[in-house]
Amino acid sequence: MLSRRHFLVTTALATMATPAILRAATDDPLALTVTPDTVIAQDQIVLPPVTEGNFAIPERYQARIVPVQPGMAPNEIHIVSRAYHLYFILPGDRAIRYGVAVGQEGLGWSGAATIGRKVEWPNWTPTPEMIARAPERYERYKDGMPGGPNNPLGARAIYFYQGDLDTAIRVHGTLEPTSIGSNASNGCFRMYNSHVIDLYARVPLGTRAFAYA
Repeated sequence: MLSRRHFLVTTALATMATPAILRAATDDPLALTVTPDTVIAQDQIVLPPVTEGNFAIPERYQARIVPVQPGMAPNEIHIVSRAYHLYFILPGDRAIRYGVAVGQEGLGWSGAATIGRKVEWPNWTPTPEMIARAPERYERYKDGMPGGPNNPLGARAIYFYQGDLDTAIRVHGTLEPTSIGSNASNGCFRMYNSHVIDLYARVPLGTRAFAYA
């Protein structure tokens, strides 16, 4: 549970040029206000392309550099589910903002975790809960599915742990690029494969991760 941290993505008055920034705050309960971020200079950072294969990524979910509140810890992951955005914090009060898909109604996850594992082309096994909810879709994969281009976890998976416990929540790629920007998953956070490959290369093991409802 997150008890004394939340994010406000705010803008100044419409008549002002002050950019929107991701802000950390310290009051309870967890609350969130989201407005569009202002993109800032990319500098020397190479970002993923604006297409995913033949799919043109909507501008809102293209990887972009955005400002964040001064003092936020580099390498942390912060996911604003309501806005369908994941932020990877960079030095210099900036972040890379990526688009994500989040959990379906009633399956969304929020909380704090650490990155306990990273896997390229991961294997996938549906959870017992997934099989119980939709046996016609998942029962055949109860013994697992090897990693590869047809695996629903896509090109990379980043695993959320709480202590030694695997939460079963991942940030991972997807076979369904049109699902980014929607409530589509069984609780995990989907990214375009090119985006999760980029994030995977940047995020170290042990990194803190936060997801906000």
